[in-house]
Amino acid sequence: MQAQLRIATNITRTTRVQTLPHHSPYVLNSVHEALRYTSSGQQTPPKTIFSGIQPTGIPHLGNYLGALVNWVNLQRNAAPTDRLFFSIVGLHALTLPQNSIKLRQERLDTLAILLAVGLDPRRSVLFCQDQVSLTLNELHMKLTLCEIPQHAELAWMLNCTTPMGKLQRMTTWKSKLAIARNANSTDEVDESHLNLGLFAYPVLQAADILLYRATHVPVGEDQQQHLELSRDLADLFNRTHKERVFSLPQHIITPAKRILSLRDPSQKMSKSAPHPASRILLTDPPETIEKKIKSAVTDSQRGVEYDPAARPGVANLLTILDACRTLSGESPPGEGEDTGTRLETLASEMSTLSHADFKRLVNDAVQSTLAPIRDEYTRIRVDESYLRDVAEAGRMRALEVAERTMVDVREVLGVGRL
Repeated sequence: MQAQLRIATNITRTTRVQTLPHHSPYVLNSVHEALRYTSSGQQTPPKTIFSGIQPTGIPHLGNYLGALVNWVNLQRNAAPTDRLFFSIVGLHALTLPQNSIKLRQERLDTLAILLAVGLDPRRSVLFCQDQVSLTLNELHMKLTLCEIPQHAELAWMLNCTTPMGKLQRMTTWKSKLAIARNANSTDEVDESHLNLGLFAYPVLQAADILLYRATHVPVGEDQQQHLELSRDLADLFNRTHKERVFSLPQHIITPAKRILSLRDPSQKMSKSAPHPASRILLTDPPETIEKKIKSAVTDSQRGVEYDPAARPGVANLLTILDACRTLSGESPPGEGEDTGTRLETLASEMSTLSHADFKRLVNDAVQSTLAPIRDEYTRIRVDESYLRDVAEAGRMRALEVAERTMVDVREVLGVGRL
């Protein structure tokens, strides 16, 4: 063991990554790029976009319409100089108990879904968060030590400056714990079941974003609080160490659809909800989709109208129908038309339909949307060698950026190399 430690120490010293001088006012790649683009006369500096998804089961229709569609659109509309990082955040999944064998498979499942919905590994960096690490094998040595993920390393460094009060004001952990404990509401949550990982996971989420020096992050309405924390922690780190190590990431406002549970339209559609009929998975077979939509909660009133407060079940199905038709091009949105007006117009066109006929239309739209994704997923998922190749290529591209950031962070903190 002593010989191994001596070898490891020598490697650390001889494979030092070139860093910017400590006194440099800017150690941020995106800042250098922004200055270069400004001086060249180009108006818009390149963006670095980051987002992540937990590998805790096959994504559902709400995940797709609320996030994954937007990721594909961001990829499609990105400038050639923009960088896009989409991560499978396995470390976040560990905040609740997981089966190790199942988690490994779900990481592959999630990667296959990202490819099936249209993310291109040649254009976007698709990678597993927990694989972004440097091993001695990659330093051309025969000795292999354990991996040290840069995500966890940066999270620990941010933990050391994060005020407890900021984490106590975060609310998402209560809803996650409520779902995990099958509680009816967050008021029933027993905080004795709260672990440190779940309590501090917003700091890990901030580390995910800051590690790639993201300039822009697509967020849903329930994640804005987390992005604000990321901005606060970046600013606090910079002020504490008197170096502009991190920029403050901006949110990207995307036309996200809030899809609700088919069993309880007062709650979001969720992978972790106890009743499987509450969600439509992207890989559900046609007969399962039809059955779930037929049994979706509506109400006892006749006809169809858009009234989220009084008729949330019907309003949810209208949202799903409109989103699927928009994706297919069957019903493109009008210029400047807000979602509420669109849904009211759609409801008026169907006002005399029975619930059964209305649900048949919803089923047809969902089937048309998900069939090509399901077929592509089935084709890709059987080729695990290809999936691992994609993950490895993404890991190496992510590692290059992550380690460059950590070299600068370690330099500012005075840790790492001697």
